[in-house]
Amino acid sequence: MAEAIYVGGLLVATPLLDDPNFRRSVVLVLEHDEDGGTLGVVLNRPSEVEVTQVLPSWDALVTGPPVLFEGGPVQTDSALALAVVLSGEEPLGWRRLQGRSAVSRLGTVDLDAPPEILAGEISQMRIFAGYAGWTAGQLENELREGAWYVVDSEPGDTFHSDPASLWRSVLRRQRGDLALVATFPDDPMLN
Repeated sequence: MAEAIYVGGLLVATPLLDDPNFRRSVVLVLEHDEDGGTLGVVLNRPSEVEVTQVLPSWDALVTGPPVLFEGGPVQTDSALALAVVLSGEEPLGWRRLQGRSAVSRLGTVDLDAPPEILAGEISQMRIFAGYAGWTAGQLENELREGAWYVVDSEPGDTFHSDPASLWRSVLRRQRGDLALVATFPDDPMLN
C-alpha cells in the first residue's frame, strides 16, 4: 500500500473513519517518505477565523473564503500556505510540491516573506492552521484498516469553492463502486 501514497495525491476519509479530526475529510499529501512519514493538509475544514485576524498582510492574496482552514490536528498554532503560480517559474517565497502533474504549479508559500513579492506571481492561495501528520508506517496501517481512500487530485481541489461539498465531489468523480460512497449518509442509523 505504501506505493499508493504520493505527494499531490488525496487521502479521502472512508465512512468508517469517525475520528472527529478527519471525519469526511479530504487531505492533500504534501510530503511522503516511507522512512520519515507523511504530511498533508485537510482541504475541506474552513474555520471561522478570518485571515485578517492572524495574517493581515496576506489577506489580499487569499482565494475563496478569506478564513484560515483547519489543516489538521498537529501544530494548530502554526500556519502553512498553499498557492498556485501563474507561470511555470518558481518565484521567491514559493516552493513547488514535488508531485504529479496535477499539482505542478502548486506549492508552499513562505509566510515570512513579504507578500508583495508574490502578489503578481500567484493566482490562488489558502492558509492552513496546523497540518495532518503520520509517522513512518502509521498511514499505511490506517490504509490497511480501511480508514482512507487514496485518489488522484485535480487542480481545483485545493481551492474548491464549496469546501463542505469537496468530500462528496471527489468521491463522485471516481470510477466504479467508489463513486457510490459519495451517497453514504452522514448518519447511517437514520437511513
